Order: sequence, then structure tokens, then C-alpha cells
Amino acid sequence: MPEEDHRYLVAEEFTMPDLGAAGKGGTRVAVRPPVTLKATYYDTADRLLARAGVSLRHRKGESAAKAWTVHLPSSVAGVRHEHSRPATRPGVVPPVLLDLVTAYRRGADLAPAAVLRTVRTVHDVVNRDGTVLAEVADDVVTVLDGRKVAHRFREITLELRAGPPRLLDRLEDLLLTAGATASDFVPEHVRALTADGPLADPAVPPPAPLRRKARAGDVVTEAIRRDVARIVRHDPFARLRETLPGGDTPVHQMRVGTRRLRSDLQTFQALLVPSWTATLRAELSWLADALGGARDIEVLRARLRQTAALVGLVPLDAAAVERIDAELAARHEDALTALDEALHAPRYVALPDSLVEAARAPHLSPLASARAVEVLPGIVRRPWRRLAYGGGAAPAAGGLTLDLPDDEAHEVRKRAKRARYAADAAAPIVGADAVLLAKAIAKAQNVLGEHQDAAIAADAWLDIAKSDPDDHTLAVTAGRLFERERAAVTRSRNTFPAVWAAVMEEKNIAWLK
Repeated sequence: MPEEDHRYLVAEEFTMPDLGAAGKGGTRVAVRPPVTLKATYYDTADRLLARAGVSLRHRKGESAAKAWTVHLPSSVAGVRHEHSRPATRPGVVPPVLLDLVTAYRRGADLAPAAVLRTVRTVHDVVNRDGTVLAEVADDVVTVLDGRKVAHRFREITLELRAGPPRLLDRLEDLLLTAGATASDFVPEHVRALTADGPLADPAVPPPAPLRRKARAGDVVTEAIRRDVARIVRHDPFARLRETLPGGDTPVHQMRVGTRRLRSDLQTFQALLVPSWTATLRAELSWLADALGGARDIEVLRARLRQTAALVGLVPLDAAAVERIDAELAARHEDALTALDEALHAPRYVALPDSLVEAARAPHLSPLASARAVEVLPGIVRRPWRRLAYGGGAAPAAGGLTLDLPDDEAHEVRKRAKRARYAADAAAPIVGADAVLLAKAIAKAQNVLGEHQDAAIAADAWLDIAKSDPDDHTLAVTAGRLFERERAAVTRSRNTFPAVWAAVMEEKNIAWLK
């Protein structure tokens, strides 16, 4: 679950202020007896976990259910995702937690990296009813090197419980006034590991702003880093089968990262060594297929709820809709099981090394040394022309008509994705022109996405009905769902020409000519 805290460094002689003053009348502070905790943090020899903002910890002195804990980073500073398990055997990391750091440790062995002894005094800020509004932990931390004391520091950690967010601000004001210093979010073990010097940079370098004078290779490198980070970041959550904040799924995000990286490697192939990209794209294709089964069922289940909720003259049979969803749920479980097997396969375990190496130092061609502003329009032009003017397996986007097969609209959609990804990658260099084009293509892609989802769902409802031909209520319900989906396909095809005309406006495409 997400865990947010605020940290403050204080001197050893720091005196805790009256924290009850931060609340309304009746707010008081309950101080728990001090406890001594001993935490051992595990990492690789080159500190891959700490460098990525990840930790794997065994701690004695608190709840046995939380003896082992993994913290995973989030996109919000100070917020981490915490997952804990009880100890099973002494010194043995629970397999489910070891699993969560697969993409970060990349097959490297784990060993104790830091041992911390913490004397913790918790100050609970409570209201009249005894409800804990906020928790203020006063930690005196000793970093141990065997039996020797290597380092010592004192830190205050502030976490909101049932109180309002503004309570945090008032508590922080009290702490700062008393002499505390707000610190960047640095976990205790990282503070210990960096006492004698900073850690190396993360294995997947974070995004960096691109300057107008950037080389073409800088652009493709940033695109690759963004895609790799998305895959790695969502790997643990795909294993947990968790839903992300906002309702999205990690399987979806991993699949987007995988497909986008494949697309970027193809779009920018002139800037990369062909033999290198071919090998990596083959592995990404395998991963995309592994993710695709589970993601497709996710989409179908969401589609069933959406289509079944449409108002009709006669309501759909609720029991039949539930039977269809039950069939999808069973298929989803099978697909997730297959994905679990893929994520544990030696082929996947080896893949993060290739991804990290691609993000760190992609194999660039001589053309990559040219100025991006001179090279990018020509590179983006190629996927754009294939989208706009067609060729091969797909017609021109403007040539989609009501009578064309669904597959051809899907091919146009895939080309729209590639053209949009290319414009997105070029935007930091090209500027507003590329942003306008990417946004316009995204609208067209959304229409084609609705078309594809409806077409696939229509076939799926009939397929499920055929699995039980004696269930006439199921057959009628599936038939009515089919009609609604095909109506959605027709609406999308009728809508698309106007959306595409907006894409073709001169303001969007002049820079590509």
C-alpha cells in the first residue's frame, strides 16, 4: 500500500515541541514507550536497489507480520509502496518479496548492505475520541559495522493518519520552529549507505531535459529511457496483480512501455545499429505477447460493463451478463497465470539486463551525432506518411470507409500510434508543432481504439454464447450485446473522417513537408 512520510533531521539535543498545539481544542499527544528496532537492509554488491529507490528490509522489534518489507518507489516524492510479509525461515527472504525486486536486482545476489539499530519513540497526536490523527516518530539511529558504531543520526518522521492534510503543515511548522531541518526524502538506510560518499546513479538514468542543440542520439536515448523506466517500474505491481491509482492496471502500463519501446526502436532505426535493435525488438515482441493475453481480457471485462449499462428498450438479462463476466474472469485468471509463468521464465529474468543496458548506452549509428533539429523532421515524416498515405497492409487514414474490414482500421490505428509516438519524442526539440500533431493524432487514435475494442468485443460475446448453445437466454443477451458493439463500430467509422480532417490541418503538418 502507498506510504507517505515527511522527514526532518534534528540535533541529538533536540527537544520535541508541544505537538498538541497543532490541533484543535482537545487534541493531545500520547507518547508510546521507546522501542529498539534492528533492521538489516539487503542489496546487491553495487547497490542496485538503493540506487533505484527500492529497499528490502528485515526488522526485529515490531510486528512479526511485518518482519520483512519491500519499499517500492512511486512518482510522488516521499510516497513509497510498502509490502510486508512475516518471516518464514531465519535469514530467508519470503519468495513473494524477492519476486518484487526481480527487475531491479537483475539476477544479482542479495546480501546485507546496512544494519541499523533504532531507538524509536512515537508521539501520537490524538483527538478527544482517542483517534490517532498523526504519528510523529523520533528515531535515534545507529549505523553498525559489525559491533562497531559507524555513524549516528537523529531523525523525525511525520505521517498523517486520520487527520486532515492541513494538520501536517501545522506539525511541520512546530518542528521547524523548534530547530528541525526539513530534508529531502532520503530513507534511513540510504542515509547510512551514503555517509562516506554518494551512491552511483540509478541503473536506468532518470529523464533529462533536451536542449535545442541536442544531438539526434540524445532524443532516441531519452525515448528509450522513458520506455524502459515504465516497464521496470510496473513489473512488481504486475506480479502483485494490483490496480493502480486511478483504476489503471500495471499490465496495461507494462504493455504500453513494451509496445512503445518497440515502436521507438523501429521509428528511430536510422539512429541505431540495426543488429542491436533487431535482437531487442524480438525480446520485446515476446514480452508484449505475454502481457497481451491478460490485457485483452481486462479490456473485454471493462467493455462488458460499459456496453451492458447502455439503456435499451428492454434491459439485458442480468444473470446472463454475469455468466459472460464469469467466463471472462476465468479466462483472465488463466491469462494472468500464463503471465506469471512468463515473468518467472529465464528469458524474462535476463531481459532487464538488456533493457537497462539499452537505457544506459544504446547502440547508436553515425547519424545519431547530427543535430536533432536537422534530423528529426525526416525521421518523423516516415511513420507519418505511412499513416496519412497508406501502403502495404493498411489504406490511407483518410481512405477508411464503412465497407472496409475491421482489420484494416486496426492497421491504421497501429500506424497512428507509431506516428504519435514519433511526434511525442520529437516534441522537446521541434516544439509546439510536434505537440499539436501528437495531440491531433491521439484524438484520431482514440476513435480507432473505440472501433477496435467494439469489434473485438462483438466477436467475443458471440464466441461465449457458442460455448453453451443450449442456453437461449445467454444467446439472446450475447446477440444484443453484439448489436450494440457493431453500432459502436459504425459510429466510430462515421466519426473518423471529421477527426482525421482535423489532423490534416496545415498547422499540424507543415513542419513535416
